[in-house]
Amino acid sequence: MSTEERTKQLLYEQYIRFFHVYEDHKDKEIEHFLSIAQREAFENFPLNLTAVHMIDCIGRHEPINNSGIAEAMNLSKASITKIGNKLLEEGFVKRTQMNDNKKESYFRLSQQGKKIFDLHERLHELEAERFYRFLDKYSEVELKVIHKFLQDASIDIESR
Repeated sequence: MSTEERTKQLLYEQYIRFFHVYEDHKDKEIEHFLSIAQREAFENFPLNLTAVHMIDCIGRHEPINNSGIAEAMNLSKASITKIGNKLLEEGFVKRTQMNDNKKESYFRLSQQGKKIFDLHERLHELEAERFYRFLDKYSEVELKVIHKFLQDASIDIESR
């Protein structure tokens, strides 16, 4: 086996390992979020990450309708309706209508939803800081190669 073939094999093995580690981390992400929410004495919080991300989407774009959320989150309108109704029922969001369009309803965050939004934003900021510190060990040239690899890998995965 040539050196290039061996390197590709090692990269593939590491690529698969990365996905397994990421899956494990993703499963623990909601547990981490919930433990912080409990520690900060939140009365109520969504129990799945998609609902938290929908709160984040609404918080960033409010007022926003089902179609806007579905497009921003790359989910079906049916999923957004289902999650939105649950968030409405649990008091995380409010449904409003615009003065010029009485047919369509829009979501806004309630006070409780804003607390979840703020917590989620703080956690993302901490993750970003941690990731930037992790990247500090690479040169600018290496960072450009990593960026190109991640871009190409994302395109390849999306095309499947």
